[in-house]
Amino acid sequence: MATYLIGDIQGCYSELRLLMDKVNFTPSQDQLWFTGDLVARGPDSLKTLRLVKQLGESAKVVLGNHDLHLLAVYAGIKAAKKNDRIDDILAADDAAELMDWLASMPLVIQLPNTNAFMSHAGISPQWHVNEALQQAALVQQKISSSARNKWLKLMYGNEPNNWHDCKTELDKFRFTINSFTRMRFCFNDGSLEFNQKDAPQNTPHFTPWYVNNPNLIEHQWVFGHWASLLGQCPNPNAHALDTGCVWGGEMTMLRWEDKQRFTVKAQQP
Repeated sequence: MATYLIGDIQGCYSELRLLMDKVNFTPSQDQLWFTGDLVARGPDSLKTLRLVKQLGESAKVVLGNHDLHLLAVYAGIKAAKKNDRIDDILAADDAAELMDWLASMPLVIQLPNTNAFMSHAGISPQWHVNEALQQAALVQQKISSSARNKWLKLMYGNEPNNWHDCKTELDKFRFTINSFTRMRFCFNDGSLEFNQKDAPQNTPHFTPWYVNNPNLIEHQWVFGHWASLLGQCPNPNAHALDTGCVWGGEMTMLRWEDKQRFTVKAQQP
């Protein structure tokens, strides 16, 4: 059995299938762990969702910001943007079933029998892992409940961006979603910065979340979300897997057992 961890798909179904074929992925024996953002901007988000859902227990998924946005658009909370390319999902006969399945996914998962975790964006340096897992579980309860739409409506916004300022249930909910699905850089005090998306060498005034993060001393973290890293991360305990397939780059898969990486080039920009 092999455990494969794969970066953001974003509707790039053809590349996903090519990568699965490249490693001879066998659902009855192997597992495929997705770093979130299954949908949006690529050509085949509906086919991607259906494939991952059909994999059943062979697939493990964490929610990304585009996945949460899709849920909000489906609920009528937000309008779809042209470059989201999710109209086929919204019109699909199985849309409700797909949305319920997607909404049941967690923000964080732990690789079995390891000190390693996966989330879409990372983990805030202001948290301890145990506290982060507790907050992630509370968010999952809300998003997967009958009150899903109420909470999806409340998740948008950049404040509070400092965990120490989170006093209410709503504060903690929004900070948790932002930390796990949107974070790239932090300010000097560890609070979240949301405007910068470039590579760290081009953004010297802010600190990448994985630099001097106390959680990465004893734990490893697998993440996507940050395409401009090109899969490169100087912290050996942080594994960056979004290599910008939807932007014409590559799709990357990491076999956890031996840390070997497999890639396929984007089939179309």
